[in-house]
Amino acid sequence: MTDSAQQQVAPATLKKVICAAAVGNFVEWFDFAVYGFLATTIAQQFFPSGDASAALLKTFAVFAVAFAFRPLGGIVFGMLGDRIGRKRVLAMTILLMAGATTLIGLLPTYAAIGVAAPLLLTLIRCAQGFSAGGEYAGACAYVMEHAPRTQRAWYGSFVPVSTFAAFASAAVIAFCLESALSAEAMGSWGWRVPFLIAAPLGIVGLYLRWRLDETPAFQAVTAEHSAEHSPLRETLRVQGRSMLMLGAFVSLTALSFYMFTTYFATYLQVAGGLSRASALLISVLALIFAAAICPLAGAFSDKVGRRTTMATAAIGLAVVVYPAFLLASSGVFIAAMVGVTLLATGAVLCGVVTAALLSEVFPTRTRYTASAITYNMAYTLFGGTAPLIATWLITQTGSSLSPAFYLIAVALLALIGGLCLPETAQVSLHGDPHPGNHTDSTAAMPG
Repeated sequence: MTDSAQQQVAPATLKKVICAAAVGNFVEWFDFAVYGFLATTIAQQFFPSGDASAALLKTFAVFAVAFAFRPLGGIVFGMLGDRIGRKRVLAMTILLMAGATTLIGLLPTYAAIGVAAPLLLTLIRCAQGFSAGGEYAGACAYVMEHAPRTQRAWYGSFVPVSTFAAFASAAVIAFCLESALSAEAMGSWGWRVPFLIAAPLGIVGLYLRWRLDETPAFQAVTAEHSAEHSPLRETLRVQGRSMLMLGAFVSLTALSFYMFTTYFATYLQVAGGLSRASALLISVLALIFAAAICPLAGAFSDKVGRRTTMATAAIGLAVVVYPAFLLASSGVFIAAMVGVTLLATGAVLCGVVTAALLSEVFPTRTRYTASAITYNMAYTLFGGTAPLIATWLITQTGSSLSPAFYLIAVALLALIGGLCLPETAQVSLHGDPHPGNHTDSTAAMPG
């Protein structure tokens, strides 16, 4: 099947594809986001300590440990996705995530079973991380392999829309619970509610995904090749340079995303002195704003190209991050809102162009594997550790603005990596996007 044929996917089918990918991705990230927004409550229930900062650090450490399993999930689900198809693997990931999140809502606390409680929490969080490792890259590939070549970033932007919407929904529920319940009720049972919502959401997402067909690109490459997709070692050897360069840019996507979506709710309280309710409200408003501008960022990337978008995102974040942290630490609601919005804009631009690049940089036969490994390694090293490193930097330096300099350094790394990649906005997703970039003859094989 040619790329021109790919562009003839019916509009009704495209809508169903976007809906299934977005709703399923929403479920995945709603489940993952709840933990971050309830970090202070979870710290009290699972890591009781006379030192509130130490308990919070332990809670964020468990957050980071879950990310250690994302590359493993990326390898396993990526190879499965390149072997048996995108649709089946995306059904597996949503089942695993929804089941694990529901179990967190049912866990006994430290007061009930002692040290077994944080151990079980860590184990379940690892299962969540393993599941998340196969989700995002697969959802992006599923949409991109259906979308017309000239509008891939725009169509793909609805995957990050669902991610930001998931975090916004998690923040809304956390905000409503904080506002409606007493501290005693919140600690007793209120914190469990968002986790238990995962069960019905997971069923809905599974239903939508299971009804769709496999992507045209995967069907075509399956028909053309009797052999399986390239093995992991071959994928790393042939695609290694592209994975490294893209990973450098995705590191900024990961760091800015988790600084903005997860850590800032805590930062506004700790550094800015705002109440938990005010911090969550700011997060909700900023997340809604982020979701709303994702399609605009996609249209921008389709118009100017991926390299210009990456440069704009990296330079823009490096410029605005210091004033963003300064405003967010002011303790003034409006100023904090402006600060978070500045960071959100850069995070959105990074996220939208990353969604396109994950599919455009790699050939069909190894797209799921290579993109999942790249994405999850970057998110493990820079995303999962973001709250932990930010908290540690503030503790070590005594400056609430120290995380801003960390993000600036990563932005410069991302700029270098991004500019080392070729322009991919108009490449075909059927076959090897850049056969001329590889010295190995196997790289030029179609699909």
